[in-house]
Amino acid sequence: MLRAVAALPAHERPALFVPDLGDRPAAAIRKVVDIVARERRPDATLAFVGSSLGGYYATHLAERFGARAVMINPAIRPYDDLAPYKGTQTNMYSGEAFEVTDAHFDELRALAVPRITRPERYFLLVQSGDEVLDYREAVAYFGGAWQFVQGGGDHAFQGFEEQIPAILRFAAQGG
Repeated sequence: MLRAVAALPAHERPALFVPDLGDRPAAAIRKVVDIVARERRPDATLAFVGSSLGGYYATHLAERFGARAVMINPAIRPYDDLAPYKGTQTNMYSGEAFEVTDAHFDELRALAVPRITRPERYFLLVQSGDEVLDYREAVAYFGGAWQFVQGGGDHAFQGFEEQIPAILRFAAQGG
């Protein structure tokens, strides 16, 4: 995604933030809220993009800020889906160990959006071959939203780079 943004003419490049959110859901949301408060220009369009758990966060943040969101193979009920991972886990990128506790699940429940308020602000990208999450749950939850449902693929969303132009166009339209 960063290469695709860099390829845009300078006047079309969005301000792009890709923060390390850590393992605590409440702290992750606070971090993004702080970035928005500190960095958002008054005339700027605000959009969130997230994959898997990041899609869950993007949905919460879009509702909170009245912004657009793009979700890629998003988690819909991570407080249920991640229950088998309670205990010690290792961050696949940093190698850092952390403990998943009931507090994590409580924080995730607190971020739940029972129903999106304005489906037109959402763009869902899912692949039916997602081996981690059932794409049909996301399709139903984001009913009425813009949706790209592709057969095959996996949780990593094969061919993601081909979707970047559509994601950028959607995000640029504003809330």
